[in-house]
Amino acid sequence: MKTLVRAEWQGGQPLLGGQALLCAYYANELLMRLLPREDPHPELHEAYGDALRALAANESQEVVLRRFELALLQELGYGLPLELDGDGVPIRADGHYAYIIERGAVHLEEHRPDDPTVVRGKTLIDMAHQDLRDPDTLAQSKALMRRLIQHYLGGQVLQSRRV
Repeated sequence: MKTLVRAEWQGGQPLLGGQALLCAYYANELLMRLLPREDPHPELHEAYGDALRALAANESQEVVLRRFELALLQELGYGLPLELDGDGVPIRADGHYAYIIERGAVHLEEHRPDDPTVVRGKTLIDMAHQDLRDPDTLAQSKALMRRLIQHYLGGQVLQSRRV
């Protein structure tokens, strides 16, 4: 607030309750823990407002949170290369990939179907297009985003996940 020069009323945010309120708490906690103080991010402010409005409109909470997480990582400079693998080769929808944080997706010739670190190529492509309607895409994107966010949190525990 010490750098606030001017403020304009843009209308209030809709009131949230129940699970939607907990999702908003999670998004807010991500902002508080990952953003440096006094570092402006207007695009992220807009993404946060969009997420709150979508939660108030009863849109799928999982989809809203994944989109917000993607926008957050992108804005912080940790954007995920989702259409090309770590070698610059286009992701194949029928392929399977291990996502290595500092490198990106690495194509796997063989994989264990129960390995939670492996994602389908279709999942990465769907995430790139923000098309999270497929239940498998939604589940795999949640696991991937959780790993990435935990890495960037540097061991900090999110209170909203404990709730």
